[in-house]
Amino acid sequence: MTGAKYEVERIPFHLHWQEKAAFKETYAGALDQIVVEGQYLKPKGSTSKTVLVFMHPTGTMNLLPMPNALAAAGIPCLTCASRYPHNDSALIMEKVILDLGQYIKYAREKLGFEKVILAGWSGGGSLSMFYQSQAEKPWITATPAGDAVDVVGAKLPKADAVLQLAAHVSRAITLTEWLDPSIRDELNPEDRIVELDLYDPKNPNQPKFADDYVARFRAAQIARSQKIDNWVKDKLAGLKRQGRQNEEFGFVVHGTMADPRWMDPTIEPNDRKGPNWCFMGEPKIVNMMPAGLARFCSLRAWLSQWSYAESRADGPKCAGDISVPVLVVQNSADDACTPSHAARLFAGVKHANKEFHEVKGATHYYIGQPDKMAEAVAIVSGWLSKQGLLA
Repeated sequence: MTGAKYEVERIPFHLHWQEKAAFKETYAGALDQIVVEGQYLKPKGSTSKTVLVFMHPTGTMNLLPMPNALAAAGIPCLTCASRYPHNDSALIMEKVILDLGQYIKYAREKLGFEKVILAGWSGGGSLSMFYQSQAEKPWITATPAGDAVDVVGAKLPKADAVLQLAAHVSRAITLTEWLDPSIRDELNPEDRIVELDLYDPKNPNQPKFADDYVARFRAAQIARSQKIDNWVKDKLAGLKRQGRQNEEFGFVVHGTMADPRWMDPTIEPNDRKGPNWCFMGEPKIVNMMPAGLARFCSLRAWLSQWSYAESRADGPKCAGDISVPVLVVQNSADDACTPSHAARLFAGVKHANKEFHEVKGATHYYIGQPDKMAEAVAIVSGWLSKQGLLA
């Protein structure tokens, strides 16, 4: 089936449902009617009863190379948006997995697919691990901020397998490993600790970085995340004391692309372009630009998706709850997800029915790399066939 090239029909669709115990906050209103949208990438002429479900916490993914290439190979794909399309400033990860559950129900009950595979590409990787862990071993009844969210009562349907495709370990861990620990004052990001500023030529620590400096840097990143945690919790407690428990507060997180790996390619070496490069461009510029990771945030969203200590969407940790087959595909020239991401995800899976593959020379997005994309598609389709999942 996957040896042929299929014409792909793009079928947009919307899902509507009423959410129990709706999370009522002012920026989302008191809505309990949820609407999300996606695209069904349907290979014309394919009779497959297996579908790959791609979902990113904020993106629709319908134009990305991977799902389109898989659909063109004859494997139906759903590319799915959460209730937070293209804006993660208010995103609650516990809500996103409820949205993902509705897509899996739709795939089985409305489209008639017999096998549903979670295709966790990039930021969808840890999301799919989080989802499957709660589908198999649900325990969440509240967000990290203490707001009710009935994941247990949602009875999330389990997927039949999980793919990790150029995936990162989690939004929270990734942000923390990119967080600029030189920022001393959150309200004055120009106030810097020179010894921790990767982009200050006066910093006596320059590439190649010593191991003890990297360890100090990582500890300072975690400390900054914890400092923001403490401020967020105090702010939420203050609102609650004033009888304003449903209110929110927006804030800016400056400096979110300061990772020694981008300046010193001997740290987690792979085939990425470097030094002084990351998947978004020059890291010094990305560090402070408006489109940076977690730049605009809200209190509850910080705790749920970005907090190193509080976020539950931890890919490697959630992987330990998963019993279904898992495939991890790493791209050797990835300038976003360096080798430890795939390694940590793979190690997190505790059962033996897991496989690891590397696409040599592939970048994060496969842009201008049709041969690398074809290799990745062959790995995925071959693994699904071997697992008996490509009906």
